[in-house]
Amino acid sequence: MPGGRLIVPARLADACRATPAAERWLAALPDEIETLARRWSLSLGSPFEGEDVTCSWVAPARRADGWPVVLKVGMPHLEGEHEIAGLHFWNGDPTVRLLDADDDLGAMLLERCEPGTSLRALPDAEQDVVIAALLRRLWRAPVAPHPFRALSVMLDHWRDEALARRDAWPDAALVGDGLRLFEELGRSASGDVLLATDLHAGNVLRAEREPWLVIDPKPFVGGRAFDATQHLLNCRARLGADPAGTIGRFSDLLEVDSDRVRQWTFARVAVESGRGRRREAVELARALATAGARR
Repeated sequence: MPGGRLIVPARLADACRATPAAERWLAALPDEIETLARRWSLSLGSPFEGEDVTCSWVAPARRADGWPVVLKVGMPHLEGEHEIAGLHFWNGDPTVRLLDADDDLGAMLLERCEPGTSLRALPDAEQDVVIAALLRRLWRAPVAPHPFRALSVMLDHWRDEALARRDAWPDAALVGDGLRLFEELGRSASGDVLLATDLHAGNVLRAEREPWLVIDPKPFVGGRAFDATQHLLNCRARLGADPAGTIGRFSDLLEVDSDRVRQWTFARVAVESGRGRRREAVELARALATAGARR
């Protein structure tokens, strides 16, 4: 590609079967990528594959001058709607740099991370330190007017998904507690900042310009404690084994209130169980609730 058959990673193809809109996006993708490759004079490599490739088509490329870059075309979805605006806002500190973009196509020409090793290659304790340092750098308040939505917009979307499955909730009281915390914790406050919302070890890559750079931000404006949750939820084994200790260590590194992080983490997992996302979510939510009761 261009000129050949487009390769679509298996996890992305599976995700696109979820809705008619995603299927239409996937059907139009080959023509869009060919258009972008011509516009930006790109020679494209095979797309990246892996567990994190579910909402975008992403491939290494070279510009006509030989410079290595990455082409990313995002599937339209609520959480990633302002990724381009977020990359403009952070301007490479500490994210990958946005070199060019097409807002209508959700397309980005990005700085390539070399060697591009995922932070997942490091032990868990070292991941905590790196991610905490990156989050503290990301947390800045955008100056109005700006395009970014309040965190409550994403929480409302998750709430609606859960309510649509009410009859299938595995533990109605647990899901209800999570939804109440969404309402309480998600209210806007004076100290709110622009959050990455999806920062975990798979979205941090080894680079030359800096030791580690952030990819794939999903920006919303909200309280800092929420941004601790995605990394914690990607460490489910140790989170389930020692909820209080795992959350306390990471919260200390972030310099945020550990009980608020625990509440956010519980709320996300409890509502996740109501959305039918993970079978083990109920057990983890109960462990998080018990950790709070012991404090």
